[in-house]
Amino acid sequence: MGNNGRVTTPVIYAPAPKVKRPDPVAVGTIVWLGSEVMFFAGLFAIYFTLRSTSPELWADRTELLNVPFALINTIILVLSSVTCQMGVFAAERGQPYTVKGQGWKSWGMVPWFWLTFILGAFFVCGQVWEYAQLVAHGMPIHSDSYASAFYLTTGFHALHVTGGLVAFLLTIGRVYAVKQFRRKEETTAIVVSYYWHFVDVVWIALFIVIYFLK
Repeated sequence: MGNNGRVTTPVIYAPAPKVKRPDPVAVGTIVWLGSEVMFFAGLFAIYFTLRSTSPELWADRTELLNVPFALINTIILVLSSVTCQMGVFAAERGQPYTVKGQGWKSWGMVPWFWLTFILGAFFVCGQVWEYAQLVAHGMPIHSDSYASAFYLTTGFHALHVTGGLVAFLLTIGRVYAVKQFRRKEETTAIVVSYYWHFVDVVWIALFIVIYFLK
């Protein structure tokens, strides 16, 4: 009762709802990938400039490219992106290892990431083999401007793929090292998948520009 004789109703303060903020590691990775987009945009600009200024050289050199082999290599990389995402789904379920069950849900994050690593390694080996074939056919990196642009662009992408392979090994090793699969390990798997999907999309764009714009 208040001082003036009237009954007062107590005010009940409800707790403020918790705001679900994005993970800072994921946000930082996305921002960094944005800068990588600008880097590859510059490499694409080199290709389009070369195509417009030296159409004869472009037409002559693209005849040396092995499009069917590059297509198979591209499919391998796309499949690796699928297996990577399956590993992320397993990580979100809190399932690092394979368990007894039916279907794709029985696989854990680790086996899916190992499969992704193998496919990515096949892709890099395929690019090295393609480089060897092009050099054997008279297109080393110092031969002309097209060769320099080709090796520079695809080589930088191969380095990014190799960096992704190292990230998979570190992620798998971290899961083996911890006693319990926690939110940190899940976040690591998700962040690595962001990077891997990025290099996958970049290669699809490179594949179209390099092997089909003749």
